Amino acid sequence: MSSPTSRTPLIDMIKGTACATIVWHHLAFYGPMSDIAHPLAPALMAWLYDYGRMAVQVFLVLGGYLAAASLAPQGVARFEHAGTAIAKRFVRLVVPYAVALVLAVLVSALVRPWMDHHSVPDQPTFSQLLANALLLQDIVGAGALSAGVWYVAIDFQLFALTVLMLAGVRALPVPQLRHQAAAVSQGLVLLMAGASLWLFNRMAGLDMWALYFFGAYGLGMLAYWATRAPQAQGWMTMMALLAGVALAVDFRARIAVAAVTALCLAVAMRSDRVRSFAGVSPIVQLGQMSYSVFLVHFAVCLLVNAVVCHLWPTSPVLNALGMLLAFALSLAAGRLLYLRVERHVPSWSTALRWQLGLVGAGMLVVITSNWA
Repeated sequence: MSSPTSRTPLIDMIKGTACATIVWHHLAFYGPMSDIAHPLAPALMAWLYDYGRMAVQVFLVLGGYLAAASLAPQGVARFEHAGTAIAKRFVRLVVPYAVALVLAVLVSALVRPWMDHHSVPDQPTFSQLLANALLLQDIVGAGALSAGVWYVAIDFQLFALTVLMLAGVRALPVPQLRHQAAAVSQGLVLLMAGASLWLFNRMAGLDMWALYFFGAYGLGMLAYWATRAPQAQGWMTMMALLAGVALAVDFRARIAVAAVTALCLAVAMRSDRVRSFAGVSPIVQLGQMSYSVFLVHFAVCLLVNAVVCHLWPTSPVLNALGMLLAFALSLAAGRLLYLRVERHVPSWSTALRWQLGLVGAGMLVVITSNWA
């Protein structure tokens, strides 16, 4: 069959919907506007609080799907140097990430004196700032400077692990295996996904490492290869078996969401009609800038929470309207970050400047606070 494009309006719509769900989950989770507005829609607030986070699984599957499309569409590594591919990914992730964290640090410092709430991050330390700048915060046990930034670190780990796996297969010393590089690479992804789903994802202490999440990511990679195959039954069967055994051994709703997402994505992307679907423009645009919205929304929501709860601390209606305002402003701020930062190709010097800027801004906040 003809090769499907790796990026379509449908994928952007899925990303946009998942992004909106994550923003609303954080609005419900962190409060205090959600605490005050809760009586107006208790069931909705409870659903967003408990299940909104499942949208992360959608992003993990899509991440694997797009990684397979860019790194090995035929199952064989098409990048030249593993180090270069990993470095480019780090720079592209970390520049908008660092910009958003600078904003989060400044907003936290602004609201901390007059908003006594657990959602406000503590004053940062030098080691914490450095760990966050290098995507190491969970590994070294440092607190996150913003909500959801753990995902950026995991995304980078998953991408780097995939690059190293593909490069390792290409460098195998056995000629016969190199000639079957596509089958070996795809088999390795299958085995790693199985190990993650059946073992590593059941060990909560590993949730700062890529192995914990590779099951969903690997299902996304398999879904992409299923869309490229002349016949997809074999791929779909393997994906269903991977997830089915994992759920039989230990049912986890997050794995069920990942499996359904991957299987539906594979089916949908094999359809010419679906791939040609133009999508709903606002949701497609949100999907295109979803990373920027994801990065910046916490600072925006924190600021709106502080203002609304300071002015109207007991009004459920006004706090519900405040949540809507926070969501709208998050989209606006995310669009600005996307247009000004994310969509431009960054350099190592730009990444280093913003990482140093993050550490410098954090330490300036500490010094200023101590003087005050």
